[in-house]
Formats: sequence, C-alpha cells, structure tokens
Amino acid sequence: MVKQHSEVKAPSIHLRVKSAIGKVFNEHSYWVSFVIILIIAFAVDRSFFSWGNISTIFVQASVTGIIALGMSMVISAGEIDISVGAQVAIISGLSIEVLNKTNNIFTMLLFALAFGAIIGTINGLLVAFGRLPAMIATLAMQTICRSIINHLGQGGPFTVSKENFDTFRMIAAGTLSLGSIRIPYPMIMFIVLSLLFGLIMSSTTLGKYIYAVGSNETSARLAGINVKLIKITVFLITGVLCGFSSWLYSSRVMAVAAASAGSAYEMDAIAAVAIGGTSMSGGRGKIIGTFLGALMFKIINVILTMADVPTFLNGAISGSIIIVAVLLQNIRNQDR
Repeated sequence: MVKQHSEVKAPSIHLRVKSAIGKVFNEHSYWVSFVIILIIAFAVDRSFFSWGNISTIFVQASVTGIIALGMSMVISAGEIDISVGAQVAIISGLSIEVLNKTNNIFTMLLFALAFGAIIGTINGLLVAFGRLPAMIATLAMQTICRSIINHLGQGGPFTVSKENFDTFRMIAAGTLSLGSIRIPYPMIMFIVLSLLFGLIMSSTTLGKYIYAVGSNETSARLAGINVKLIKITVFLITGVLCGFSSWLYSSRVMAVAAASAGSAYEMDAIAAVAIGGTSMSGGRGKIIGTFLGALMFKIINVILTMADVPTFLNGAISGSIIIVAVLLQNIRNQDR
C-alpha cells in the first residue's frame, strides 16, 4: 500500500509581503497616518517644514495634547472622561484668582494640580465605587464645573493682573535657545510629559494593570488586580494633567472666559487618542500614538485653514475624525 504524502507549500513571497505590510499597519497605524498627513501638508504648503511652522504646531497642540495623555490612560482602562474641557475652564479661572492674590506662579501651579487631582478623584470614585457609567459621571462633572465657573465669572473673564502679566506670560511665550533655534517652553513640556507617560504605560506595573483592566475587567480582578484603585488612578492622573494644562492655557490666553474656556477640548483629546491608534474599547494603545495623534489633529486644522475651511466647522471635523478612526479600528479588529 502506497502512502501519499501531502505537500505543505510555504506562503508565497507576495503573501508574506502582504502579511508584513498588514502587520505594520495594524501595529503602527499612527506612524502611517502621520506620514500621510505630513505628505499632504507639504503638498499644500512647501514651507510647511520650516522650524517656525513646526514649533507653532507643537505650541498649539500642547494644551489639548497633554490632556490627551491622560485621556489615553482612561480609555485604555476601558473608561472615558468628557469633563476635561470644563475642568480646564474652572481650574484656569480659579488659578488666575490664586495668582492675583499670591503673586506666586508656583503657588498657582500647585493649586491647579491639586484642584485637578480632586476633580479627577471624584470622577474615579463615582465610577469605581458609585458604579456610575463613566459617561454619566463625567457628563455630570462637566455640567457642574461649567456652571460653577460661569456663576463665579458672571459672564466676564478671569484676567491676570498687571503685576504678574509679563512674568506669567513667559511660561507659554518663552523659549529655550539652542544656538539659532528657539524651542518654545510648551513644546518642551509636551514632549517631556509624553516621554514620561509613554514610559509609565509601557514599562511599569501600573501601565500593565491599566491595559489588563481595559482588556477584561473580570479577568483582571480574578488575577488580583485592584480594579477600583486602577480606575480611580487613571481619572486622578487625568485631573492632574488637566490642572497642568490649565496652568499652561492660562499663560497663553492671560484672560480666561468662563463660558468658552476649554470648549470642545474633550473632543480634541478623544480625537487625538482615536487617530493615535488607542482602542476605544480599552486594553490597547500607545502614548506615542496619542502624541502623534495630537500633532496630526493640529496639522489637519492647519491644512483646512489653508484651504479656507471655516473654523466653525472644527467641531464637525473632530467628530468625523473620531468616527472614521473608530470605524477603521472595528475593521482591523474584524480582520484579526
């Protein structure tokens, strides 16, 4: 009796190349998107890569980009925070009042960080122990913060006093000189914080626990992870980053309008996280993606401004970016 041996053929070069390209796109889609957007921007404006243009984009992305770092952690843990814009409004306004009374920028910063930590902790407690859906808890916090700051502001702005104007303005307007290159302070802050939180999420136990909770909360709990503490922690960190962003934002505008400060910042932050490749269902994502996502979002705004698209459509554009990014995530997940 003759045995027939089935011959297993190795994948063709075409299939292997296709698989490799697919893997790169799935694992590093944010880099692919970033390069494509840079090419488009260069095609629209040949002077796009000038240092002045690049540094301006970093400065514009810094406030919402720093918030997006915290949002990335929250979403990676399977939650969401839509109160960040209102947090910026109330922290900015009250922080300016602290600055005007103390004439001390460092005291103002400590107040902003502490106030942000308190708001973030409350959000975390409502979600972890109150068992409120994150959307409901942070929507309520958004309404509370915006209402209080509007009441305190009575329609008028919170303005930095003349005594502190020049000194405080230099936080956002100042630069570090490296030869002929001037690096804006907000750019340095954004890059340093991105590197720090990238390290936390990729190389620490906290980062691993955040991804574990976002991936499967039940399995994480059975594995001995304190799920409630992780949820409180990510909201607390986001609040602290909102406090830092509020300090930087106040230095940029110098007069915080209670009704409009931080408006739609939650959408900008979520859009940066989404186009940066973080899974909106939790459990997967990288801070480098969020960092590039924040830059991409601002570059897109620059491109649209060059194309004479009205700024009033920015909200529609943010929403569309989120929808497209999540749809692409769903398609990739179905192919796995």
